[in-house]
Amino acid sequence: MSNKQPVGIRRIVTGHDESGKAVVIADGPTPGVKTTPNRPGVIFHNMWTTTTAPARFDEPKEATSVDLPLPPPSSGTTFRLIEFPPESQVEQVDDETAKKAFQEYGADGALQHGEAEEDHSKNKHAFMHRTETVDYAICLSGEMTMLLDDSEVVMKPGDVMIQRGTNHAWANRGSEYCTMAFVLIDGEGKRGAE
Repeated sequence: MSNKQPVGIRRIVTGHDESGKAVVIADGPTPGVKTTPNRPGVIFHNMWTTTTAPARFDEPKEATSVDLPLPPPSSGTTFRLIEFPPESQVEQVDDETAKKAFQEYGADGALQHGEAEEDHSKNKHAFMHRTETVDYAICLSGEMTMLLDDSEVVMKPGDVMIQRGTNHAWANRGSEYCTMAFVLIDGEGKRGAE
């Protein structure tokens, strides 16, 4: 089992002083770092969130939280970094523990397990989920496999994925931690032929 401790990721936030001059208003470790025993070894760094579209850049308040839910606010965005341990180094969870994790993330309905036992046996991964979002996912370090209903895609550092409301799971099948950056944008749409 991996015992990596959350490390502060430097987050720099700009803004304006009273005269309108561009200044740095925050520079230090992100205050929104979260871990949970329901997702062993995974470290969430909640960097920023917006609550409107267009986004307000003049809000004076802190726009992040340890308890920031997985999906962004209605008409908003969420930016986070997530560090995923190699799955070979952590205890794998069952569907019930995954369900608890997503409840903790404020995304109860995101998991795609179904209620019937035969549906559970078809799961490719305990964390298969779908959100009503468009997500920009960037692999910063390590290697990540994205599982879809019918395929898998391996991402390496520098690779970018646009995830558009699809059923998916993230699996680190490599030998070292993988750091992914995610920007989640509140969305809507139909699923079917494009």
